Parts: sequence; structure tokens; C-alpha cells
Amino acid sequence: MTGRRRTGLLIPLFSIPATTSWGIGDIGDIEAIAAWLADARIGVLQLLPINEMAPGQQSPYSAISAMAIDPIFIRVPDVPDYERSPRDGVGDTPEINYRDVRRVKYDALRRAFDRFYRDEWSRNSDRAAELRAFTAQQAWWVEDYSLFRAIHAREEERPWTEWPEALRQREPSAIDEIRHALARDIVFYQYLQWIAATQWTRARDAARARGVQLYGDLPFMVDGDSADVWARQYQFHMDVTIGAPPDAFSATGQDWGNPLYRWDVLERENFRWLRERARRSADLYDGFRIDHLVGFYRTYGNPKDGRPPFFTPADEGSQLALGERVMHVFREPGADIIAEDLGTVPDFVRASLARLEIPGFRVFRWERHWHADGQPFREPTEYPPVSVATSGTHDTEPLAIWWDHASDDERTKVGWLPTIRRIANGRDIAQAPFNPDVRDIIIEALFASASDLVLLPIPDVFGWSDRINQPATVDDKNWTYRLPWPSDRLNDIPDARDAQQRLRAWADRYGRS
Repeated sequence: MTGRRRTGLLIPLFSIPATTSWGIGDIGDIEAIAAWLADARIGVLQLLPINEMAPGQQSPYSAISAMAIDPIFIRVPDVPDYERSPRDGVGDTPEINYRDVRRVKYDALRRAFDRFYRDEWSRNSDRAAELRAFTAQQAWWVEDYSLFRAIHAREEERPWTEWPEALRQREPSAIDEIRHALARDIVFYQYLQWIAATQWTRARDAARARGVQLYGDLPFMVDGDSADVWARQYQFHMDVTIGAPPDAFSATGQDWGNPLYRWDVLERENFRWLRERARRSADLYDGFRIDHLVGFYRTYGNPKDGRPPFFTPADEGSQLALGERVMHVFREPGADIIAEDLGTVPDFVRASLARLEIPGFRVFRWERHWHADGQPFREPTEYPPVSVATSGTHDTEPLAIWWDHASDDERTKVGWLPTIRRIANGRDIAQAPFNPDVRDIIIEALFASASDLVLLPIPDVFGWSDRINQPATVDDKNWTYRLPWPSDRLNDIPDARDAQQRLRAWADRYGRS
């Protein structure tokens, strides 16, 4: 990645439904958005996690599997076994209704599977052989996942910690018995992953053909009620949950409720499970963002019994050794990696990233000379080339909101930056409320930065005030953001065409692709 100047847009898959989508962006919509990006000289589409979410959840970071694609992203009409029913489809809504989308899609996919089971599986057809080949090839994760998912459904989606004792403890005789009893359901969940994988390969190839790489997101945590934790209980401290200390996102810190890794156990097994996660990410993506990078160096644990929170490993030397080992593990499959190194991150972690040449994030509003008099903003042309320049992330307030709530001092200091002055060409943005001029000057300054990769959240490109996520918030509105226009009609929308032209002009001006 070093030395190649590129631009990417952060757009969650769920946010890009097309005219024919069922209430949510799906795998089939990647081709349309990739076409629009390619015409804008945008070479990277950064997605949020697409792992299957836990029942009743809508956060992409609450996954029931670290490996499985959420069937909610399958394009149902493209499934060969699907036959349309009058009750299929979800009406167009300004926000995503996960409950309705999941219910309607699962009903249609179940009917498609029933037909497949009758006409293909029971007859050992060529398509049945294809599913068996997929299951054999992906057995290293899909066997535990499909068994877990089938039991979870039978248990009315209760957490595995509430299952009968023999199943909780994975007693061999109980597992053999339930595997036989739920054989057809297990095939159903394998079928869904096969369909999702087939559609994903087609979409990724279509994006690559246009010169657009797909970047994914490897979450730091997995849900306690997941196939991964159930199958690897000995690798987790079930009596301690992970989170983050107080930082810019939360003054009181965060507790995500997920179990703490037993790093000593993972290390004894040569980090096999993390290797598998990296392998899976490299199979799906050209590159991936390592979520909560600092957690792989030192994890913040919250004991359930009320003891004080703590970091593990406890000392800096052990933290450095762990983090660098894990970074090597993530690099092994060959995909690009970038590191979300925001929040409370020790200096030695950022020094480690620099030494390993792993790009960390440079968020414009936070890039300041914090120890200098007046804390001036850092000139974007001084960002290190091995870095990711951005206006924000899926967790931050949009650029428009930040600017309108910034102090006069902040705005003035932004206006002092040489790159800003050059691009503004005499315009005094410090005195202006957020408007297209302010938006374009700041975005162009990021294009002009020394960072090899510029990665922009889609709301900031248009100057919208919509948030993708409000950290530490759980409600029906979070993670429901979608584009205001269908992704397959962007070329018909004047605002989208204008944005495309601006992005293309900046990419050409600053040698990016």
C-alpha cells in the first residue's frame, strides 16, 4: 500500500439499497455503487462488518459469528431456487427496519431452501455437489457455525448460556445427537452461507473489474452469544467484559458486554483463531480495517463482580509484544490492513504501528500539535504517508455538525493552515457556518494531504448531518442510515453527479485513484 495514493469512501453495505432492494443495501448493490465510485476516481469502498448480527440486534459489531455473512445481505431475487410470493419485498422507507427486513428475507430464503432441498439436495444434483464442496472447503468455520445456528433457532434464539447443560458444555454424545436431529436445519444455514459467498464473489469481482477494491472491518470483539465463544469457551474470561477507558467518545468509558480474551491461551495455540479470522477477512476483502487496534495490544476488562477495571497484559513490554505478534498474524494472508488507532492510545502503540508500517488514522479535527502553544492544527501535508487521512469515522459526528459546534478559536486555527489558505484563495471560512465552500475546502485539503489513503465517510462528502452511529447508544434508530437515493440511480441525481465530479477533479489534481 505504501507509495500508492488512493481515495476511498466509507459506506456501510446496509446504507446503499437500490430500487429493487428489499429495504436494505445488499450484496447485489455493490456493483452499482462501485460503478459510481469508479467514475469518481475512488479506488476503495470501505464497508462496516457484514458478519451475521445477533438476533434482535442491528449493530454490525454485535455478531453471532466472526465468520458468517449475515443472510440479511443476500439479494433474494438472485437466488436460483427463489420463487416470488405476493408477500415478498419491503416497502421503501427513509430508515432501515431490520425486524421487517429480516422476517421477510428469512421467509423467502426458507422457501428457496425447501425447494433446493427437494429438487437438488435429495437428488444429489450438481448444485447439491456444489454446496457439499463449499461446506467441505469452509468446514474450518462453517461446521461450528451452522450447528450453533441450528441449535440457537431450536432454542428460540435464547443465548447458549441458557441451553441445556450438555449442549452448553458441548458434550460429545449430546452434540452427536443434536447434529442428527437438526441435520436439515444445519444444511439450511450452510446453504445460506453458500448463497451469500457465491453472490459476494460475483460482487467483488465486478468491483475489481472497475478498479474498486473492497475493504472490510475486522471487529475487535465478538458477541458472548456467538458460535465462536460457544466453540472456544476456554479462550475467554466469561466473568469479565471488555470495553474502553474514558476517551473522546465517552467520558465515563464503555462496557461492551463481550467476554475478555484469555491472551495466554490464544498465544499457546499460536493465535489460531485470530489467524482464521484474518484468513476469512482476506478471502472476502482486498484489505480490512482493524477495529479498536489498541485492544490487540492491551485489552480493557471490566470484572462482573465489581472489581476495578484493568488492562491485560498489565505491563508495556508484554503489551507491545502481544500487539506486534497479532499484527503479523493479521498480515499473513496478504490483504492490506489499516488500523483504527483512535481514542486513548499510548504513544508506544502508535510508534509500533509506524515501525511496522501499518497505516493509522489521521482525523482532521483531532490532528493538532497538542503540546505546542495554542495547540494549532497539523498541516495535512505533514501527515505521514503511511496513514489514513479522514474527516471522521462511522462513530464521529459528521463534519457539518463538528464545524457548526466548533469554537471560534478552532475555526480560526483551521483557517491558518497553509493548505486551507491556498485552497480557500482569500475566502475566510473561519467566519462562515458550514456550507458547500467549507465542506469542499476541508475535503480538498485531505486530498492534498501526504497520507497514502484518504478515506471519507459518505455523509461528509455531501455535507450531510446524518450520523451512522451514536456510540454507547442502543435504540431503533442507530445503524439505520441509508443514502437518500437508490444506489442504482445515482447518475440520475444532480447532487450525486456534482459530488462525483468534485471527487474526480480532486483525485486528478492530487494524483489519487
